[in-house]
Amino acid sequence: MATLFVSDLHLDPARPDITRLFGAFLDGEARGADALYILGDLFEAWVGDDDPSETGAFVAERLAALAASGVPVHFMHGNRDFLLGAAYAQRAGMLLLDDPTVIDLHGRRALLMHGDTLCTDDIAYQQFRAQTRDPAWQAQFLAQPLAARLAFARQARAASQARQGELRDAGTMETITDVAPEAVAAAFRGHGVDLLIHGHTHRPAVHGLDVEGRACSRVVLGDWYEQGSVLRVDADGMRLDSLQA
Repeated sequence: MATLFVSDLHLDPARPDITRLFGAFLDGEARGADALYILGDLFEAWVGDDDPSETGAFVAERLAALAASGVPVHFMHGNRDFLLGAAYAQRAGMLLLDDPTVIDLHGRRALLMHGDTLCTDDIAYQQFRAQTRDPAWQAQFLAQPLAARLAFARQARAASQARQGELRDAGTMETITDVAPEAVAAAFRGHGVDLLIHGHTHRPAVHGLDVEGRACSRVVLGDWYEQGSVLRVDADGMRLDSLQA
């Protein structure tokens, strides 16, 4: 059996086909997995576990059914769903993971990350990340009425899209929003692994690199905006594939 990894699904009511694709994946292939790891950005936005969205309810139901079938479901926060809390995780049958986390993957130590902390050249984002991960900021935000939190999420999304447009116009989009090689090398060195799996950049690929004389692999998971992306790992190796909606 394979261990499955996904990230950057960005599930949203505006794209019901992708939510249905994920549901079919959970009810189908995932039922035969050793485990499922969701490495962040399961939702396009998450403003608190009290959000009554139909998408959130559907996903919780399907994930809980998968977990009840005996497949462990692990979740790591991303930059869009960092406010997903223990209440929703329990409802969905998910085990929360720290970012980063090292696991034993079929006898090989693997480092799991969402990937945003590797994009150290994006200074503005790293500042925003530091602010929004502060417990005091989160407590203050979650204390606001749901309508105010949803409005904030819409404004943040619009600001993000505008900034991406500015970076494209300046010709710096590819470099600023991708991982920094120095940060990647530091992650390999700091955790003593030769395999790193992450998402965030929406640039699916398997990269081979040398870190201080060690042959290492960095696997980047793809997004689910127009299709699915899943990494399958078993005793025979790794396969990074797309799933069609």
